[in-house]
Amino acid sequence: MADTLLGPAEIRELAARLGVAPTKKLGQNFLHDPNTIRRIVGVAGLRPDDVALEVGPGLGSLTLGLVGAVRHVHAVEIDPTLAAALPETVTAAHLTVHPADALKITGDRFDPAPTMLVANLPYNVAVPVVLHLLAELPTLRGGLVMVQKEVADRLVAGPGSKVYGVPSVKLAWYAEAKSAGKVPPAVFWPVPNVDSGLVAFTRREPPADTERRKVFAVVDAAFAQRRKTLRAALAGWAGGADRAEQVLRSAGVSPQARGESLTVGEFAAIAAAANSSPPGGKLSPSDAEPKELNS
Repeated sequence: MADTLLGPAEIRELAARLGVAPTKKLGQNFLHDPNTIRRIVGVAGLRPDDVALEVGPGLGSLTLGLVGAVRHVHAVEIDPTLAAALPETVTAAHLTVHPADALKITGDRFDPAPTMLVANLPYNVAVPVVLHLLAELPTLRGGLVMVQKEVADRLVAGPGSKVYGVPSVKLAWYAEAKSAGKVPPAVFWPVPNVDSGLVAFTRREPPADTERRKVFAVVDAAFAQRRKTLRAALAGWAGGADRAEQVLRSAGVSPQARGESLTVGEFAAIAAAANSSPPGGKLSPSDAEPKELNS
């Protein structure tokens, strides 16, 4: 890890020199605690031959920690001022800065290909960014992201949890996720009014040989009306409540169950059953693109 990490004084001095003021629009809360940076890099489980992908490097606090731990770092920064200044703060030959929106990144952009996502993600786009990058970059073997604590809890929640929902299921499609600890507000500038949480995840094979978009369409429909039984919640998706019940029974899922009780494998089974069983009405998952995030 790099010997010189940025503390509170260095962060404020650098921001003043660049004329940068953190904005809520971009979800900017700059990390300024060297111990937290060391903790993140250590918990991430990085290997010397890894290629790290960092989204939202900001003033370069975490970037300085990453360049000392891996073979290459790709830093994606949407703020043009910060993107232009980053190579001056982090003078490492194995750093590539990408002035871009992470939600529009495609898999062919990076050379070498990223193997780990390690980032302090802007709160307002954290879940869509993680899901988008996992979809676009099959070379990612895992990662560690810092997000709002409430979001972290949702990402790692399992079936039956009160906070289990769309983000939980969709992340589980790609990876096994777990909580890696809490981060207090005081390590950021400006200080947010919430705690942050670390989420570690490891890529795994999807639970079934079923198209992701079809499975995600079922997930979106199930949680759009999460208080309803699946028979009712999936009626619009399936083309009627009777058709929904037929598909659910074919998948081995009780029509009286609710989405919050199902695993990602069971959602995949429902999508597969819809394709294989004779239709009694119009089904939408083959036509509709699912939303990447739904609360």
